[in-house]
Amino acid sequence: MKQKRLLSGAIAFITLMGIVSLFSDLTHEGARSILGEYLNLAGASAAAIGFVSGIGELFGYSLRLISGLIADKTKKYWTLVIVGYTIQVLAIPALALIPEHGWLWACGLVILERVGKAVKKPAKNTLVSFAASEIGTGKGFAYQEFLDQLGAFLGPVLLFVTALVKGTDDLFQTYRISFAILLVPALITIALVLAAKVKYPDPELFEKQEDQPERFRFGKPFVLFMTSICFFAFGFADFTLITLHAANTGAFPESALSLLYAAAMAVDAFAALFFGWLYDKIGLKALIISTLCSTFFSCLIFMSGNAILIGIGIVLWGIGMGAQESIMKAAVSGIVPRSMRSTGFGIFETGFGIAWFLGSWLLGVLYDLNPVYLVAVSVASQLLAIAFYAICLRCSRTER
Repeated sequence: MKQKRLLSGAIAFITLMGIVSLFSDLTHEGARSILGEYLNLAGASAAAIGFVSGIGELFGYSLRLISGLIADKTKKYWTLVIVGYTIQVLAIPALALIPEHGWLWACGLVILERVGKAVKKPAKNTLVSFAASEIGTGKGFAYQEFLDQLGAFLGPVLLFVTALVKGTDDLFQTYRISFAILLVPALITIALVLAAKVKYPDPELFEKQEDQPERFRFGKPFVLFMTSICFFAFGFADFTLITLHAANTGAFPESALSLLYAAAMAVDAFAALFFGWLYDKIGLKALIISTLCSTFFSCLIFMSGNAILIGIGIVLWGIGMGAQESIMKAAVSGIVPRSMRSTGFGIFETGFGIAWFLGSWLLGVLYDLNPVYLVAVSVASQLLAIAFYAICLRCSRTER
């Protein structure tokens, strides 16, 4: 009876945190679908937009190392989660308040949103990992990722509908209305986080495993896995490049570009569910399979102006991203001792983010030179990721 209550409690907690992620992603991913054009209308140059986006992502990932260390040191997981979510989601509707040429204010809010995400992410993943251990780490993180990406799908769709219903001849004013509407899911996110804290003050109790006395070491499996995910991130083109190419080729009407991202997020959500379940069955082999599926997405997208081929490439992109997001978190839970798990999440996500930033920067430069160069680097990097996943898997077996 006690085991059943523990299991049902773990599922309920993961579901609740998944719904928190749903409303959070609805807020900030909805904003992302129009953010570039909004910054441009506010007076920012393309160079400024690119720089701020890159710096925002760099902060959003690199600061996770610090917040992860703080979480493990203080064990104040909920405090970091609540503060981080509050900063992140309230920075988005605040964009509706900037003046007409206030692009510097807008850029500051963009960076602040990423900082908020960095504050809460390792602590939140740690709390979910406690409950996920009860039902299977792959399934636990996959279910949460599914709800997370459902929000990322609904956000752009909501703003697309908002533009149709409330749109004006002044595009800047239309976008202001859109950001103001996102205050509703932002407040729901904060309310749900506070409710989760009250309902489940000690999620650590879900995990039966005792703390491991030894300190975390940078062993061979850790280094190999870290190398693998960095190669994956380095060669995985940011979606802004995909929408740029789709717009340049005229394969899709401009009004539908935000829906491409929504479609990618929908694929991401279902891929996370499937590969999370597969990870619990076959372990790291699931990452090899998912990366093989997505390896050639860049060929279909960037070597063509055909809408069908680009669409298939976007589906493969979504598969790779969904599997990576859910399985990477599950794998970290297995590699890093419970007492240092927030630090582990911080290290992995910092490495992933820096590789993503550098790779996106390089791939953007290569796209301007010739898309063929972009494709060559992307595919080579994905194949190297697969090779290191295989080496990591073999190393893990020999160390048992």
